[in-house]
Amino acid sequence: MAVTEISTPPATATSPARADDNIEKHAAADNVDADFSDDGKLDDGAERKQAGVRQVEAITTVWSKQMLVVMFILLYIVSFCDSLLQGVQGNLSPYVTSEFSQHGLLATTGIVASILGGVSSLAIAKIIDIWGRVEGFLAMLLLMVVGIVMKAACQNVQTYAAAHTLYWVGHLGLIYVISIILADTTTLKNRAIIYGLNYTPTIATNFAGPRIADLFYTNVNFRWAFGAFCIILVAFCAPVAVIFILSKRKAVKQGIYPVKTESRTVWESCKYYFVQFDGMSHTLENLQLAIFSNEETLTNNHILVVGMFLTVVGWSLLLLPFNLVYTAPKGWETGYIIAMIVLGVLCLAAFFVWEKYFATVAYLPFRFLKDRTIIGACLLYGIMFLSIFCWDTYYGSYLQVVHGLDITISGYVLNSFSLTSAFFMPLTGLLIRWDGRYKVVSYTGIPFCVLGTALLIHFRTPSSSVGYLVMCQMFNGISSGVWVTTGQLAVQASVSHQELAVATAIFSMFGSIGAAIGMAIAGSLWTNTLPTQLYNRLPADAKDLAAEIYGSIIVQQSYPLGSPVRDAIIAAYADVQRKMVIAGAAFIPLLVICIMVWRNVNVKKLEAINGNQVKGTVW
Repeated sequence: MAVTEISTPPATATSPARADDNIEKHAAADNVDADFSDDGKLDDGAERKQAGVRQVEAITTVWSKQMLVVMFILLYIVSFCDSLLQGVQGNLSPYVTSEFSQHGLLATTGIVASILGGVSSLAIAKIIDIWGRVEGFLAMLLLMVVGIVMKAACQNVQTYAAAHTLYWVGHLGLIYVISIILADTTTLKNRAIIYGLNYTPTIATNFAGPRIADLFYTNVNFRWAFGAFCIILVAFCAPVAVIFILSKRKAVKQGIYPVKTESRTVWESCKYYFVQFDGMSHTLENLQLAIFSNEETLTNNHILVVGMFLTVVGWSLLLLPFNLVYTAPKGWETGYIIAMIVLGVLCLAAFFVWEKYFATVAYLPFRFLKDRTIIGACLLYGIMFLSIFCWDTYYGSYLQVVHGLDITISGYVLNSFSLTSAFFMPLTGLLIRWDGRYKVVSYTGIPFCVLGTALLIHFRTPSSSVGYLVMCQMFNGISSGVWVTTGQLAVQASVSHQELAVATAIFSMFGSIGAAIGMAIAGSLWTNTLPTQLYNRLPADAKDLAAEIYGSIIVQQSYPLGSPVRDAIIAAYADVQRKMVIAGAAFIPLLVICIMVWRNVNVKKLEAINGNQVKGTVW
């Protein structure tokens, strides 16, 4: 059996003179610094683009402005559906784990999912650069559907954890692919506005999600909630795929779509894609030589799998023990707890050794991380989520148990964070379009982050009004909306179109790992502190119920407010939650440093001098 090969126009090397000329252009656009990570290279014919990048440029070229608007609307609808599903499943998660008397494992179920979701974004970047945007979009949809179906049918917490991992990888991947498609169709000065607008569905879903979750839980069950959204999600994603497929046919007819001309065997095709996954810097001649010359290609191109495996296993083994230690027979002295931590450290060390000494082409392109703007933006994103998830992981349970709120109202309080972010992200985009300097805009998020987190230390007590908690959520939402927008733009403005997907994936990976570390800290405080606090504070006749109470939010809520047992539960919650907020606040000074190292790039001047970053029909 033979398949065809995508033809690629011959690549030409960029001369030193051309590179120096481009650096001078960057310097004109940025009066602070000009040492860009891509050495000032423009995204033009001098740079070999992979098939997926050339395909999307061909597809967007045949789009009219009207079709571009239609695609924006369809992607907006998909984002709306995904955001609504997030709102529903996020409010049902405590009840799913409590169904199996494992409420304390709420953080644990999210750690592996967050790590795998973030690390896999690099693999997804390779997929959409090689095979195409719509192929990656459909692959992520399939993962989400499988995960949702497993959630609906799960009979134990282990199955639910596996289902959530699949779902979360698909969810993060879908949002990531959408962000790349939006980047493919916008200029740098307008991109932040589109990103902000595409996040505004959360304004509606923040109110609808908790209410829908409450209705499903009260009138049906959590399983039907997942089942219903499985159907809805597929229905809303289908039109996006249809438009891409039809546009591809139109581009082929016009002769601008990368056509497949040369045939090769399946074995040769496998070799080809191994090389494609590993290298974006090979020239076409070297690529063809690697494919057809000898068998050493395979041995040089396992880094995608090896690097991803070592990263996921390393972070998972390192972080999970902090959540599992309470259930271990001898606590920290338990053999498997010690083994997990040691193996986690060894895997991460092995990853760096492999990348430095054995990998032909790195799974994690460290050359990007040598750019101070990119590493600063990535660390800002990661540390921001680390700080937030220290105190946010069990926040919904706190609101329902301590303040007696139902699923709907507690969801409204939680979602005031993302509601405020959704409102301020488009405003941030407008500021960048007006001024052009995303670094200056980023500084506006600092005072809101400090207020939002530091005030929680004072107000996160049983005696505080819920209104103060909402105020803190809104302050944090403002800083998050500003930093998500400016951080992503800082990364994308530092690279070419060919590098855009991988650079954005690195940005996403830092956020996911930061969230996983935050959840590990929260889970560690929860599992190591709450059981002891519960036992010490419960009345003497209820101390034997400590384990049962700890394991289920449903049991915790079964005791009426004002009863001795409920008062003991509330006091234990308050003690643990205060420590979580203090832990999160400790990371805030690092966020200021992350912004300070950025270049003060003006994206309006940058594209005015160098031309648009992406080709095709763009806004």
